[in-house]
Amino acid sequence: MNLSAEVKTVPDMLRNVVKNIHPETHTFLKHKVKDTWNEISFREVLEKADAISAWFLNIGVKKGDMLGLIIENGPEYIYYDQAIQQIGAVNTSIYPTLTEAEIEYILNDSCTKTLLIGNPFLLRKVLKVANNCPHLIRIIPAFDDFEKFTDKVSLAAGVISFDEVIAEGRTLVDQYRTTINIAREAILPSDLSCLIYTSGTTGTPKGVMLTHSNFVETVRYGLDQISIVNADDTFLSFLPLSHVFERCATYYICCGTGATIAFAQSLELLARNMTEVRPTIMNCVPRLLERIHDKANKNGMSAGGIKTKIFVWAMGIGQKYRQAKEGGKKPGLILTRQYKIAHKLVFSKIIEKTGGRLKFLISGGGALPKNVGEFFGNLGVPILEGYGLTETTGPMVVTEFERQVYGTVGRILKGTETGIQNVETGQIYTVQTHDSFDSNFECPEGEIIIRGVAVMKGYWNKPEETKAAIDADGWLHTGDIGRFYKGYLQITDRLKNMLVNAYGKNIYPTPVENTYLKSPKIEQIFLVGDKREHITAIIVPSRELLQETFGLADQYFELPDLFIEDQHIIDWVNQDVKKLSNELAKFERIKNFKLKRNPFSMEEGELTVTLKAKRKVIENKYADAINEMYMAPSEEF
Repeated sequence: MNLSAEVKTVPDMLRNVVKNIHPETHTFLKHKVKDTWNEISFREVLEKADAISAWFLNIGVKKGDMLGLIIENGPEYIYYDQAIQQIGAVNTSIYPTLTEAEIEYILNDSCTKTLLIGNPFLLRKVLKVANNCPHLIRIIPAFDDFEKFTDKVSLAAGVISFDEVIAEGRTLVDQYRTTINIAREAILPSDLSCLIYTSGTTGTPKGVMLTHSNFVETVRYGLDQISIVNADDTFLSFLPLSHVFERCATYYICCGTGATIAFAQSLELLARNMTEVRPTIMNCVPRLLERIHDKANKNGMSAGGIKTKIFVWAMGIGQKYRQAKEGGKKPGLILTRQYKIAHKLVFSKIIEKTGGRLKFLISGGGALPKNVGEFFGNLGVPILEGYGLTETTGPMVVTEFERQVYGTVGRILKGTETGIQNVETGQIYTVQTHDSFDSNFECPEGEIIIRGVAVMKGYWNKPEETKAAIDADGWLHTGDIGRFYKGYLQITDRLKNMLVNAYGKNIYPTPVENTYLKSPKIEQIFLVGDKREHITAIIVPSRELLQETFGLADQYFELPDLFIEDQHIIDWVNQDVKKLSNELAKFERIKNFKLKRNPFSMEEGELTVTLKAKRKVIENKYADAINEMYMAPSEEF
């Protein structure tokens, strides 16, 4: 489905839907209240947005003012964002996982005037820093009984509930109707739509300035590339809307097409929500897909007897069928019949746990292991990988539905140029566009550089950082290493993640880590080895498999020792480490490792919101353990 040429700004998209695609009464949003999935129409969203816009105008909000949110996914985010966008104000979304100090920094750096807050936990964090934020004039809790927290604090900012904002705004809509319409028409595509602060693995957060044009053109060209998305689709949303990936690839894609957004209750309830909502499309991070893959394989292989034999046979048939189609061949009659049997006996049962209606999944935010992509391809549920940064408005490269090349992130979207530049010499090996696509094209590895409609306006209040990121020729330097393979972009690793061992060998951790993650025994792995003679790793073993194999109680994972010293468990993990090391070059192989008792987490400050490891944080936090690995005798696995 292509986006109408009339659409130029974010508020244009939703109005285009009710003008050309759906009646106003059609369902746009779904969210679960107690045991019931409530449906919210396009009309209700637009009416509430108008009410909120009127309220903002009444308190003196002007075009270009920063209006913030720190809230989990839900209808309230959509109402608030639509209200902001149509009067030319700027959405400043703050990740709910950030610390109080980080929240204070963003509120002050952006000069945010109002802040929508999603729950008591987040409100308590904000209240500790609110009086240090002189620009903040209104705090807007989106939940009941907030007074028991705010009444205990003397605040410079006023406090009003979100329900009151909407109720007061409804009484002001008629008064401000013309003003709202004029404000909406006055928005230029080049105007700022939002600030998204990079979580980053190091350094101070930077406010990425994204325009209305950035979002609209990314949606336009994304839909052009994946034209199978349509107005009848249902997206299940669980990744944070404060991140550009979910904002663009779910929320604004649905604004562009008229598709429905259902909000998952939580990550813990995601599996249940999938069977209730029965989505046709979902945006995911690789780790979720790995877990589905691992669980399905485990269930199939542990069933025993004839069930396991059927599972192994079915996966083999799925692989042959997929490879035939990917090779441009029509599967033969016998293989097609076998595939139908495999689907009925095995694949349909796995797919049913996702709701049974998935057309495809989109994976972003990190590298998807090749074997996981192939597994879903065997089932007949393609995974379309995407690649982009906050600075590129999210996805600027996406896999085509008709063609998967596992281990790559897809074809360049229209409106974008992508180059591969030699890190040391600055030579640009190649510049590729959507139209220059050649399914056989390959090139050397280098830094990925990008130029085009998706590239940010710059970093807020940081001209020097902007100049460092975007060169004089307009190329955004991503800091990612990659190449073109079979015409698709392939990501190797982050430039900043690159390890250079004591002998000068360059090692990119991600592909090495993904090799070891093929083991079901390994939940997480973090490679170490910069300026060292060999590679070591901190490994987090699968808690579920540990408990099953060694009969461990939950209390085992609450012990104060950060690392597991049980030699039986170490040897058990070592079996797979040795086997998988054979797939790597000698200088990439782990020579020693430690087993961390519990996973790296966002709560401990070890992961970003897209679950990427904060390398410096982890290396500093576990420096003693890392040094121990290099003092101990090493073994080549």
